[in-house]
Amino acid sequence: MNSALTELNLHAVLPALAMVIAAAVVMLLDILNRKGKTPTLALLPWVALIGVLATAGVSIWLLSQPVSSFQGMAISDERAQALNLVVLTGAALAILLSVRYIPAVNRQTGEYYTLILLVSAGMMMMGAATDLMVVFLALETFSLGLYILAGLNRDNRRSNEAAMKYFLLGAFASAFFVYGAAFVYGATGSTRFDLIAMRLFDGQADVAVLAIGVTMLIAGFGFKVSLAPFHMWTPDVYQGSPTPVTAFMSIGTKAAAFAAFYRFFATALPTEQPTWGMALGILAVLTMTLGNLVALRQSSLKRLLAYSSIAHAGYLLVGLATATPAGIDAALYYLIAYAFMNMGAFAVVILLERQGEMDADGNRLRGLAKRHPQVALLMSVFMFSLAGVPPFAGFFAKFFVFAAAVQGGYSWLAAVAMLNSAIGAWYYLRIVVDMYFAEPSDETRIEAQQASIPVAMTLGIAAVFTVALGVLPWLWTGLVQSGVVNVVALR
Repeated sequence: MNSALTELNLHAVLPALAMVIAAAVVMLLDILNRKGKTPTLALLPWVALIGVLATAGVSIWLLSQPVSSFQGMAISDERAQALNLVVLTGAALAILLSVRYIPAVNRQTGEYYTLILLVSAGMMMMGAATDLMVVFLALETFSLGLYILAGLNRDNRRSNEAAMKYFLLGAFASAFFVYGAAFVYGATGSTRFDLIAMRLFDGQADVAVLAIGVTMLIAGFGFKVSLAPFHMWTPDVYQGSPTPVTAFMSIGTKAAAFAAFYRFFATALPTEQPTWGMALGILAVLTMTLGNLVALRQSSLKRLLAYSSIAHAGYLLVGLATATPAGIDAALYYLIAYAFMNMGAFAVVILLERQGEMDADGNRLRGLAKRHPQVALLMSVFMFSLAGVPPFAGFFAKFFVFAAAVQGGYSWLAAVAMLNSAIGAWYYLRIVVDMYFAEPSDETRIEAQQASIPVAMTLGIAAVFTVALGVLPWLWTGLVQSGVVNVVALR
């Protein structure tokens, strides 16, 4: 293999490779600490954070250098790098939330930060993969790490239950994915997306067998994204996992799975778009409707955000169902906006938790503005954004997705999504009303051990970008120069 080809191959995997190297450095420092050679324990989160920031720099550098390599099984393009930045945003903010939180849950912090970095590497490879086998390897890489992270608090029964449920249901989802990939290979003779499309276009594919395979793949992807009816694991796992893990999981898994989702359907099955577009549209309706209606009845903040996450997965699917450049890039904007506003909301949940609880009841928000006005203001920003209130990022995220659906001929889907957005606004705005108009209770307080400078940093960063991406959406859309730019021109 000549040096030019080697360089191109490294470009396709360079961000993931950078994360693996950062994970190795964290492991080395942890080993040195255990041998008593150097007091590195307090440095671990900051070394991990430096690794994330360095990888983000690599992804930004690669934005203008699109290349397909490894025999067409991986690609580095603007959308892959945009996906990387979404995952890295979630990883960086999760690390900040973990600085004081995780040592109180599990003393093995070296393993925790190593897993965060390795899980992120797997998620990023999902966005670069253009072959079903690479997708599967990336899927299992980040899934196995998340199973461990979900059960990190080994002394907590709810955490153990969350890890076991996630593992068992994840195993079923992996089986569906593998069987689906096998059917696709049997129908087309390839697992590469471009070759699948070629065989289908030339009439060399067995369409009936391919349909079975695609249905199984949707089930496998649907589990990771929390699409109805594959969402059953989400509330229990979100509630039982350590809150920084839940926050990271809510963003990273969506970004990774949706990236693989759109690449497979848009690249491998473009000629079948009317069929799978309608199927994804129906799944989107089921997902956002179920998520919003069930969220109305939740008292636990983590379970409420879990069902909110399900609803937002439905909104994202609206953009992907159209299979247009505008729809796909609108979904990418939605992901980065969701990353900041959701991480901010989980940061507030951490402030409201009691030591060892890993959850907070909604009653603790009642009258919060009277006792902690700054926290109430920040939580209001996140809730308004999640509800889609202008001028926050969540409003433009929904606007771009709904506009792309209308332009793509899915006006009915946009109408249903807007109706669901109105339903969702009820439980988000109810939180704001409780914070400002209800009287504080004995539960309305922030524990000193939960507050820390890194959590405050997370809240500040999340709030700033939630506002900035709404007021100046081109800060993100300028990175992806295709369909979404045309939608932005409407503003």
